[in-house]
Amino acid sequence: MWGGRFAEGPGAIMREINASIPFDKALWRQDIAASKAHAAMLGACGIVSAEDAKAIERGLDTIAAEYEADGVPEDWSLEDIHMTTESRLAALIGPAAGRLHTARSRNDQVATDFRLWVRDAIDQADAGLKALQHALVNRADEHAASIMPGFTHLQTAQPVTLGHHLMAYYEMIRRDRSRFADARGRLNECPLGSAALAGTGFPIDREMTAQALGFRRPTANSLDSVSDRDFALDYLTAAAQCSLHLSRLAEEFVIWASQPFGFVRMPDSLSTGSSIMPQKKNPDAAELVRGHSGRIVGAAVSLMVTMKGLPLAYSKDMQDDKPPVFEAAALLGLSIAAMAGMVEGATFRTDRMRQAAELGYATATDLADWLVREAGVPFREAHHITGAAVKLAESRGVALEALSLADLQAIDGRIGEGVYRALSVEASVAARASHGGTAPDEVRARIAEAREALEMGG
Repeated sequence: MWGGRFAEGPGAIMREINASIPFDKALWRQDIAASKAHAAMLGACGIVSAEDAKAIERGLDTIAAEYEADGVPEDWSLEDIHMTTESRLAALIGPAAGRLHTARSRNDQVATDFRLWVRDAIDQADAGLKALQHALVNRADEHAASIMPGFTHLQTAQPVTLGHHLMAYYEMIRRDRSRFADARGRLNECPLGSAALAGTGFPIDREMTAQALGFRRPTANSLDSVSDRDFALDYLTAAAQCSLHLSRLAEEFVIWASQPFGFVRMPDSLSTGSSIMPQKKNPDAAELVRGHSGRIVGAAVSLMVTMKGLPLAYSKDMQDDKPPVFEAAALLGLSIAAMAGMVEGATFRTDRMRQAAELGYATATDLADWLVREAGVPFREAHHITGAAVKLAESRGVALEALSLADLQAIDGRIGEGVYRALSVEASVAARASHGGTAPDEVRARIAEAREALEMGG
């Protein structure tokens, strides 16, 4: 490829450290598509003959069929997917293959291929996340009124509904999808035609290649075009944030599936057993999703550190941009699919959830709110009165609502009989009817909005 400048070929170590074909062969579909678009443009602009452009197109189609059937061969002397394809094209169509690289460089070629690959990865992630949202909405609708404990610090706080809890993850995923959409919008500019770094002296039509590849427009600066990897970092940061949300949901399934909680039975298809303890049913898929999150975050950090000190334009360090992206995309796809399967297939034990919601004095805030609303007590004073009531109930080992009216009035005479209507978990949940609250009717309203958004393509 560049032997005219060198008297000797690269040594064995150089060949090994320089070769990227073991991983960048994943770009073959994008490389073929971009090469076909470039060849068609060269032909349309009269830079190569129509005959040669057609021969190049036919040869690339043949190569694509070969790669699809047999995979991409790994010849490290050819370095990468670009030279592997060009070499095969020369074997198929002869000297005309050498005209394909007119008015482009591997710098703008790989930048274009990589953008196309990341754009496809974003679309795949978005489709998976939309499926997860559907699963969350369906199960939330099923359990809009199923009462469970809400936690802060993993301590029982206030009763909520399972539907409300699941819809919290719908909102997280909605934001994740918006981040991927933003990343897609920013990357959707075409670097092809920027050549090595300065553009080209050939009369090319960059609008034509951008349109052929589905980009919104050509990139505006050739130096930036070949050195930019913001699009990959945008993808990785969106993937990392998404993986954190998936990990949090996975962690909740792990906790809920444990015997002390017993809130959920995991689907057999996403669980494993023990080699020694026959009673075990381990939530391994959830634990692996939790573990994958760390690797995805690591991939984002890896590329950030690679890019942090590079001068314009292209440096060989940037060859290491693809492995972290490829790894993150594979892990994210598995994690999304696993969590969708868990949400769809889990059996929620709502009886255990409701029992747990009645423990831990979860309706204490409702007593304080009743004092404020019905007796006109300032909230801080009501908080103190309620704390004394909880202390009394705890000393007797009974629920708050099991205290007699005389017991409560001994703490504060303003407490009346009507307080008991506020102390059940059902009353507590129903009272939280503010917008975005856990009241079943409010949860169903948010579910209806979510369904509409998903049907509209959101």
